[in-house]
Amino acid sequence: MRRWGWIHKWSSLICTLFMLLLCVTGLPLIFSHEIDHLAGDGIHAPEMPAGTPRASLDAVAQAAVAHYPGLVPLYFFAEEDDPNQWYVKLDTRVDTDESASRLVLVDARTAEVLGEPQFDSGFMSVMYRLHVDMYAGLPGKLFLGAMGLLLVIAIVSGVVLYAPFMRKLDFGTVRRQRATRTRWLDLHNLLGIVTVVWALVVGFTGVVNTWAELIFKAWQAEQVAALQAGATHTVLAADAAGGAAADGSVQRAMERALLAAPGMKVGMIAFPGTLRSTPTHHAVLLSGDTPLTARLTQALLVDADNGEVLEASGRPWYVTVLQLSEPLHFGDYGALPLKVLWAVLDLITIVVLGSGFYLWWRRGGQEAKP
Repeated sequence: MRRWGWIHKWSSLICTLFMLLLCVTGLPLIFSHEIDHLAGDGIHAPEMPAGTPRASLDAVAQAAVAHYPGLVPLYFFAEEDDPNQWYVKLDTRVDTDESASRLVLVDARTAEVLGEPQFDSGFMSVMYRLHVDMYAGLPGKLFLGAMGLLLVIAIVSGVVLYAPFMRKLDFGTVRRQRATRTRWLDLHNLLGIVTVVWALVVGFTGVVNTWAELIFKAWQAEQVAALQAGATHTVLAADAAGGAAADGSVQRAMERALLAAPGMKVGMIAFPGTLRSTPTHHAVLLSGDTPLTARLTQALLVDADNGEVLEASGRPWYVTVLQLSEPLHFGDYGALPLKVLWAVLDLITIVVLGSGFYLWWRRGGQEAKP
């Protein structure tokens, strides 16, 4: 038990400051959509009659390029809350780390640029960058991932210590008649044990999210290797009718992917050569329309020349873990009630972290007195 106590103490102390930072910055991020709506920061498409036809994605791409001459499109992202909008991400070339990319919002019906979302400025942007990488890029993400692993170790060791500590006490006991430090110890143990499952889920999914960039690069390398080795299966054969079925058209690539996977909807389209595609294929990420299937995307590769639709051995397990971890981490798959629950648990975790540091500080002072 002394060894477990040592593990719990030092794993907690090393990560406490950074976990407090993540809890404080994560709190407004839970309600990011609601905050943006109240602040009026969102960009909205104009009202049009129902059934207004949508513009070609190629026209949407041309509008984005005309807004930023000299840049090339990298991705299309579907707006979750408004199907009449496309986010278009651009940069100077496709083989880039995307650190200096630009993002524009385009009307899906008129192919007119609606504006530039200001995700990189303002209060929410500061909270996001501090939460994700502390303005340090990939090294910052990996460092926070290491702190998350220490948090998981601290939680597990805390559970091991909890059982013998509570052997002679009823569950939920807070000895109010005892010294202040004892009361805080009982409260620390109580709040820690009732939130242990949530803390483990959020801590572990946070660690997984810090590996997202490396995971997507590994997925891309696996897809390219599978294509080179011929280890793919054809979902939809090339369309020989009328010559080339794609001819570089992103609109045709989307249509071919939806034809190969009926009943799905498009979440993202990556241009050939980008981080999430291969040099010769559009990558189309599709999802279902239920809370779970909306997060478990299916990735199809569409040949940019002949429109052949391929799937390289399905979705790897580590990509599935990543796709499930993102909504679990922020609680954004169960509407406002779940977000409120996530916020309450986040506040309780702040109390657990703060009380743990207080207990260590007071114990050091009491040991120094004799």
